[in-house]
Amino acid sequence: MPVCRRLLVSVFRLSLACLMVFTGAASARDYTYSDAHLHYVDFFQETAGMPKLLTAMKENAIEHVMISGIPVAKKWHEDEPKRPRYYAGDDADAYWYSATDVIVADAVQKLAPEQRQYFHPFLSGFNPNDKNSAAHIQRMLDLYPGLWQGIGEVFTRHDDLTALTSGDTPRANNEAMTRIYHLAAENDLPVMLHSNITSKREKNPLYLKEIEEPLRNHPHTRFIWAHAGTSAEIHRHQTQLDFLLPTLARMLEAYPNLFIDLSWSLLTPYLLDEKGQPRAEWVQLVERYPDRFMIGSDVVGRFNKLGKEIHSFSPFLDALPEVVAKKVARDNFLAILPRTALKSGKPALNR
Repeated sequence: MPVCRRLLVSVFRLSLACLMVFTGAASARDYTYSDAHLHYVDFFQETAGMPKLLTAMKENAIEHVMISGIPVAKKWHEDEPKRPRYYAGDDADAYWYSATDVIVADAVQKLAPEQRQYFHPFLSGFNPNDKNSAAHIQRMLDLYPGLWQGIGEVFTRHDDLTALTSGDTPRANNEAMTRIYHLAAENDLPVMLHSNITSKREKNPLYLKEIEEPLRNHPHTRFIWAHAGTSAEIHRHQTQLDFLLPTLARMLEAYPNLFIDLSWSLLTPYLLDEKGQPRAEWVQLVERYPDRFMIGSDVVGRFNKLGKEIHSFSPFLDALPEVVAKKVARDNFLAILPRTALKSGKPALNR
């Protein structure tokens, strides 16, 4: 091959390689995140602390967080020689624990003003079966004016945790919660609900009525459905709920006040298949309702895996149009907050 020709071929190959590198770099997406589902404490009301949370946020481009407590505390029973590590660690019960909100409020109020604007506290420490709870929430709003930006995560149907929690089974459509929904609407507060769509064994939307009635009866209240009614315990018994996707599609069409938290129990087997590839039908659903989905880590008092949980959504986000992906990763959570929520002096995103 003549020298000139070899030189031209080499230049062409080099140019092609550079083009491929440039194209790959140009197509790579960098997301800034809002974590729409984070618990500052665990089921023993303990936490790794705000410094570790701030470090995890900084290292993983998590700009905003929904920060809440855990509304129940796990008992270390007199008859148990070893302290359980999780609510399901033994058969001892859990009980409603209002001080969880005081722990969250104290942690947020100790932040520097320039940091506080990135934290969005949600009230959770109340009994969903108690018709006094709305009055308790109002007292907390009065005690900490301007601090609370939402209500939840409210534990209603929650498989084994429900069975372990003292008292009656809470329902999202009971009278106590009805009072709370009215209060939320009056104060422009979104409500995050954990309300399982079914039990561990029923292959039908057994409890759907409990979430659908509030959506229909309270059109001025914004609802975030935690995990879209799923849970890890349901998945242990039923790998995948075939009715979940069509049910969500119908409900999103019918109820403009419904928003979906895509936190971890939805990631597999729904958003991603067994090979970690995005499922086209779920990509299409999010594209159809680009303003109604948000992601969360659902970490509980420990923040060492915060980045891993958030970044696990990257394959699914990358399958969406970039403008939609950035809404799901960050903006949709901010848009659901009260209009006065962002403390930076900039107005909240328009709804």
